Amino acid sequence: MIALKSFIIRIIPKTTLSYAARRAYGVASTAVQQSYSINPSQPATHMKAIDIAMSTERPINTWTVEEIKEIYNMPLMELAFQAQVQHRKFHDPTEVQLCTLLSIKTGGCTEDCKYCAQSNRYDTGVEAEKMISIEEVLAKAKTAKENGSTRFCMGAAWREMKGRKSGMKKITEMVKKINNELKLETCVTLGMIDKQQADDFAKAGLTAYNHNIDTSREHYPNVISTRAFSDRLATINNVQEAGINACTGGILGLGETEEDHVSFLHTLSTMKRHPESLPINRLVPIKGTPMAKELENLPANSERKLKFEQILKTIATARLIMPNSIIRLAAGRYTMKEHEQFLCFMCGCNAIFTGEKMLTTMCNGWKEDIEMLKKWGLKPMKSFERKTYV
Repeated sequence: MIALKSFIIRIIPKTTLSYAARRAYGVASTAVQQSYSINPSQPATHMKAIDIAMSTERPINTWTVEEIKEIYNMPLMELAFQAQVQHRKFHDPTEVQLCTLLSIKTGGCTEDCKYCAQSNRYDTGVEAEKMISIEEVLAKAKTAKENGSTRFCMGAAWREMKGRKSGMKKITEMVKKINNELKLETCVTLGMIDKQQADDFAKAGLTAYNHNIDTSREHYPNVISTRAFSDRLATINNVQEAGINACTGGILGLGETEEDHVSFLHTLSTMKRHPESLPINRLVPIKGTPMAKELENLPANSERKLKFEQILKTIATARLIMPNSIIRLAAGRYTMKEHEQFLCFMCGCNAIFTGEKMLTTMCNGWKEDIEMLKKWGLKPMKSFERKTYV
């Protein structure tokens, strides 16, 4: 009986059921959870990982590497199906968050991230520039809103905000004006910040702070040496402690393996609070960066060469183990064909970056994205209307 109820819970999204069926679904779900003592704060026993994921009503923060690997390695058709069911359980399947990213200070970063065109260590043709004016930022944000974007993100090529009082003042002013005058959600990505800086951004009304972990803890030293993996986690903790939503994900295609994908997801899914938004970037190799050269030299059959199905598996697994997070197709989306983007959405994506540019790389334009999403039956998610979970 329990097995049958578990099967019903796993395969049928509640939103498609009649009232009577929903009551039965709820009874079955309760029975299964009580039988296996599912508690988001305690590891479950005697259940397959997919059953744990599909029967919970709240995000779980105690995932093991083995459980995540079990989900990640499911047959792709089944994995995608279960992710779609999970997506409909926790999200409105007709809504997608449209975000626009603006570089407010380009180039000159002192970090040695092997993939980044903005590092001052590499000859990529990107020159260091000064921060743009508040007026120019507001004009760009207004254009984004007119084109349907509901979250406006601002990035500066800095290692950290330490000693940048003038920059902090300008950026908090930008946040206030965009929130209050344009009624858009705001996100910034400015490198490492301490607790006081996080508090200052919270007071300014910042919606989210982006700080990606980039890759797995194990692979991280192969990509960056000027900042520790623990430094990234400390910034994310400072952001969340201040009451700001954490936007944190990573980049696929940095010469990592599938084990790294699992480890990457394990780090994110075992945070005290899952990321409010989780960007999945597909690396666009930039000429002049060490990463571009390393990838060129990989053998054609190398396990470290990213395959498209690995992107789908990462997205679907993220949706299953972090069900309440917004999963965003970020940099590199323009390299995907429309049907590939469609598959990413079928695996649980519900946000995109759209507009003129993604910092230093290309971005799909608003018009083509609106037409594409309309074809799929999707509409923009409104600003400030999504409930933030605890």
